[in-house]
Amino acid sequence: MPQIINVSAYDPKERQRNGVGFSEHDVSALRANGASGLIARAGKGGNLDEKCANFLASADRTGMLPGIYYRVQRHVDAVAQADQFVNRAMSLARGRSWNASSLLLCGDFDGDLPLSAIVRFMDRVEARTGVVPVAYLENSTQLKQTLSRADAATTAKLRRMPYWLALYAHDSGAGPVYPAPGNPSGLVDQYDVWRSWTMWQYGGVDWQGGRSRPKVYNHGRYRFPLYFGNIDRPTERNVFNGSHAALQSFWQQHGLRLH
Repeated sequence: MPQIINVSAYDPKERQRNGVGFSEHDVSALRANGASGLIARAGKGGNLDEKCANFLASADRTGMLPGIYYRVQRHVDAVAQADQFVNRAMSLARGRSWNASSLLLCGDFDGDLPLSAIVRFMDRVEARTGVVPVAYLENSTQLKQTLSRADAATTAKLRRMPYWLALYAHDSGAGPVYPAPGNPSGLVDQYDVWRSWTMWQYGGVDWQGGRSRPKVYNHGRYRFPLYFGNIDRPTERNVFNGSHAALQSFWQQHGLRLH
């Protein structure tokens, strides 16, 4: 499955072993280790990410597909956050001569968001760009309960957003309401909105004492190493559920045109 790296101002994280590194100005090591795309955080809860533009330019120079995501939070109006996201996307699109033809658009929805905020963010992004953004959801009990209350019309609207799931361990997320999902299909079933997943963030980090610690899915048929190739530090990693040709088509369909 094609590999995609997502980054934010927290990247690059600290060096933890022998190997090669990367920075927002040079991501060639990620490309050399097989990454097909890079999705950078554009902003979070009303604040822009200062490394976003440099990460995207570096990815584009290496031939990686560029994308951006916005962390939507409860304390700021969802439409205002969507506007900040779209304004940033349009500014990035005009800011350089791109090799890539589209910039993937993604919404990263906090676990305590009401359903109305998710829908309003999606609607605003689509109204301004003509693009239905990708939906990134944590393995969140509250979000599962929120989405389970959606009516049929709202569920159909949500389903238009491709599902980008987060699952770092087969036994994570267990609680009194839901058991551990076990694998990506189990998490799809628990959300009960999408028929399948499009991207899977299988590698993330835990922060302990200001230091990052890799947490990576490694169970059953899915065995991922702690580190990405010979990269010397933790990275947040994803796979696309399809071929490289399908990845290109997906990026075009859910991305802002760059030229």
